Amino acid sequence: MARFASEYTSERTVSVMSLTSDEMKGKIIGREGRNIRTLEAMCGVDLIVDDTPETIVISGFDPVRRELARRTIDKLMEDGRVHPARIEEVVEKQKVELQKSMKEEGDKVIVELGLAGIHTELVKYIGALKYRNIHAQNALNHGLEVAHIAGLLAAELGYNVKLAKRAGVLHGIGLAADHSIEGNYATAGGYRDWE
Repeated sequence: MARFASEYTSERTVSVMSLTSDEMKGKIIGREGRNIRTLEAMCGVDLIVDDTPETIVISGFDPVRRELARRTIDKLMEDGRVHPARIEEVVEKQKVELQKSMKEEGDKVIVELGLAGIHTELVKYIGALKYRNIHAQNALNHGLEVAHIAGLLAAELGYNVKLAKRAGVLHGIGLAADHSIEGNYATAGGYRDWE
């Protein structure tokens, strides 16, 4: 474990982002670090700015928060206006866009599997799996793979294929839950009673 920990940890907790210029790096830091502190507070990540040209490192254990920070910085670079009020505005818009994106990812999976009647919140959680990993595999891809295999097995045995696919795609839904739900991912997946 110790030999593998450093690579695994850095791969799972940081995102490296290219900036348009070193001038943009200065804008992101802001006067006396105001902008970078606002970004870190609003997104819930740490931003590491070092001597590497046109690069910033987004650090945090929550991949959804890292994605929020990445999207926010992208929008700020497009616009060029970087100040605390603008950062707050862009973060709020990007939170909405990220939730919409997760819902769309979940919808794609539901359509691909031919499932219906899945609670809207569960569809968002399925889409959120795109930003999680399990055993070095993307959790959304893993869920899809399990769903397809479960469907094939159910067909071979004469059981309900759609039910097997549903169970397959939802088996790791607890991975999409954030730290507010205690316990392992199996416990987190059963936390709510979905209608």
